[in-house]
Amino acid sequence: MVPGARMLLSGLTALAVTMAHASNLAAPLAMQQLAPGVWVHQGAQQAWMEARADDVANLAFVVGERCVAVIDSGGSPAVGQRLRAAVAQVTPLPVCYVISTHAHPDHVLGLGAFAASGAAAPQFVAHIRFAAAVAARQRSWGNALLRDGGISLPPQELAAITLPVSGEVEIDLGNRLLALRAWPTAHTDSDLTVLDRQTRSLFLGDLVFVGHMPVLDGKLKGWLAVMDELQRLDVGFAIPGHGAASRDWPAMLVPQRRYLEALQQDVRKALRDRRSLAQTVQDASLPPASTWLLAEHFHRRNLTAAYAELEWED
Repeated sequence: MVPGARMLLSGLTALAVTMAHASNLAAPLAMQQLAPGVWVHQGAQQAWMEARADDVANLAFVVGERCVAVIDSGGSPAVGQRLRAAVAQVTPLPVCYVISTHAHPDHVLGLGAFAASGAAAPQFVAHIRFAAAVAARQRSWGNALLRDGGISLPPQELAAITLPVSGEVEIDLGNRLLALRAWPTAHTDSDLTVLDRQTRSLFLGDLVFVGHMPVLDGKLKGWLAVMDELQRLDVGFAIPGHGAASRDWPAMLVPQRRYLEALQQDVRKALRDRRSLAQTVQDASLPPASTWLLAEHFHRRNLTAAYAELEWED
């Protein structure tokens, strides 16, 4: 265990245990098999915890000959339990890796469902900066769950990342290799992609949004640079963090690129015109509702993040 990497699972573990009986009665998450051994659940296109919505992110698992890798665990302990039930419905093989694509609550608050002890414990995998990002936000996530969903998280630590990734790492599920890649700051400062080499299925986390407005929580220029690299990859299926998976790669990237480039242009113009942040946000018009879902939630937030970054560029 890496010092300082202890976080998001032990607190959820206690809660997950108390919910185990209820989760056994709940239906497993609906999964779609996109390719042999590649199973994906598409979350609802809603903001996390809006109207108590906790199942809003895309979640997945990949089945090898020896074991299973789970990719993101959901926006609450209950969603994590339903994902675990979905895995058990497909295969009796154990879960040996639980991979988090980035440190946002809709993708990671189901981690506790996969906690175990001894030889049965999976490895918890994330970007090397994931632990610090979670530690900084865990209290606010707990407050949001209690306020908006009536879910009380214990104050203890939640998990220990046992395999932090910097650069590129391969893991083997039994004649099935997954290539993990940690990216420079883009959507967040903890973005990780997962490539199933057998089917060329690329799990993008929130480096790519489809339908749902992109959410900037890292660096705008960094995100555009990462997209330049992503579009050169040989991809069979592309699985975004939100929205439908597709073989239409790299065309899937085009709407997001247009939005982010327009965001950059608008903010740079505001800075040239000596508009303050408050003026820039207040005067902003939302993109057409037919273009992006949840624009009213995230466009002005994106303007704020982009302004703070671009204000200091040369």
